[in-house]
Order: sequence, then C-alpha cells, then structure tokens
Amino acid sequence: QVQLVESGGGLVQPGGSLILSCAAAGSVSRIWIIGWYRQTPGRQREMVALITTVGGSKYADSVLVRFTIYRDNAKNTVYLQMSSQKPEDTAVYYCNSAPPARPWGQGTQVTVSL
Repeated sequence: QVQLVESGGGLVQPGGSLILSCAAAGSVSRIWIIGWYRQTPGRQREMVALITTVGGSKYADSVLVRFTIYRDNAKNTVYLQMSSQKPEDTAVYYCNSAPPARPWGQGTQVTVSL
C-alpha cells in the first residue's frame, strides 16, 4: 500500500489561510480517490474534501467555497488549501483514500485562534 504523510498544520488566525500537504510514498495516481478528513476530541472523524485521479472533487458543506483540494500526481502530493478559516476548523487533519482503507497516520494539527 502507498503510505500517506500529512504536513503543513499550524496556528492561524480567524480569516487566515493555510495549505496542508499529503505526500505519498509511491505513486499517488494509484489511489483513485484521496480524501482529507479531520477530527476533534470527542467527535467522529469527518470527511472534509475528496479528489479523484482526474480531478473531480467533493466538499463537506461546512468548508464549501472556503477550502480547495487539488493534487499534483507528478509530485505524488495532494493539497488542501484552506481560506477564511474559522475557529471551528480547529482539528487534526488526516489524509487517506476514500473510503478510508489505510491505517491512519499521525495527522497534522490545525488551530484557528487569535
């Protein structure tokens, strides 16, 4: 299986932007659909955005218009560009296939706060 590693998280102010990266140890084009997910303590992990090998995408209603998912197959990386961030976007963000079929990685923490 192709392993996926998340990075790019950090602290951002409300209204700010951040770009997360999901790097594949192998060809990301082998994974038909890759998704970004997020989880906060005490809540179930939720899907944020999905992207297919040919660029089709889907978003959770809560991030529609504000987030953009895109992939660079040549770099074996999938990105999540987050804009107009809100405190409720605070979570640990993970990438995985969709539906999730790989062990979850450590994720990357995103904190939206003043």
